[in-house]
Amino acid sequence: MAINNLKGYLLAAVAAAAYGTNPAFAIPLYDHGMNPNSVLLFRYLIGLPILACIMKARRLSFKLSKDEILKVIILGFLMALSSLTLFESYKYMNSGIASTLLFVYPIMVAVLMIFLFHEKFKISIGLCLIIMSVGLFFLMNPQGTDSLSLTGILLVMVSAGTYAIYIILVNVSKTIKEIPTTKLLFYVLGAGTFFYICLIPLGFELTLPSNNSDWWSLTALAIIPTVISLACTTRAIQLIGSTPTAIFGALEPVSAVILSVTILGQSITTRDIIGGVLIIIATTIVVADNSVDKIILHVRKMFPRHAKNK
Repeated sequence: MAINNLKGYLLAAVAAAAYGTNPAFAIPLYDHGMNPNSVLLFRYLIGLPILACIMKARRLSFKLSKDEILKVIILGFLMALSSLTLFESYKYMNSGIASTLLFVYPIMVAVLMIFLFHEKFKISIGLCLIIMSVGLFFLMNPQGTDSLSLTGILLVMVSAGTYAIYIILVNVSKTIKEIPTTKLLFYVLGAGTFFYICLIPLGFELTLPSNNSDWWSLTALAIIPTVISLACTTRAIQLIGSTPTAIFGALEPVSAVILSVTILGQSITTRDIIGGVLIIIATTIVVADNSVDKIILHVRKMFPRHAKNK
């Protein structure tokens, strides 16, 4: 396996694990009276100076060409809308279920790449998408009075769709590929910040953190599921492509289950174990896709189709 591929898979796995911390930091802020738009606005505002300092340390230029500006603004709005609809969905349904449903986006990425950008369909990719979907079904396990809200589902689907488009654009745009990861993320967050500010006069009330704990939660949101996760995702896309990176994102619910058991002391169910194992199998197939395709092709040759009698 090429070193760049291995690096890409590792970055995609780190991105998934980091993104899985979203509900842990966001839900307490809701409990303290903050709304999703305000949480995301402060999350992005805190992330911007962190990225600016990294750019300064790496001596990266802040300049963008005219062609880059438009594409970065589009990416920023897509990311902002994806984050907002996901965070809004937490108000209508269990955050764990919403976060699990979000991972329909790898299927969206795979389908769009095949039909719009003529990416070659691989049997291994189709197989791992099926296994991943079954695994997510096992992980999505409503407890007690938890239910699937139609509004919540629609919000998650919008979040998944916009994130899928974001991932694809990062992969197919030559202009975007040439922008350093940190610089790209800085301007994506900048455009997203502008998006959230514009929503305030439209009825999205600005709510402020109420205590030091809220500020710590916002800082954690800015660093872990924002700077770390998005930077790793962007670089992984550049190294291994959209579809494998998206499929590796399905590790996020698995990491969430592991964190809930090891840190929060919550119990783990048989469904959780089955779902986690299936998703790990699916991501393993992505890593070994060429070998899996060869095995499948060999099996198919063992059962040749008989010619029809004339």
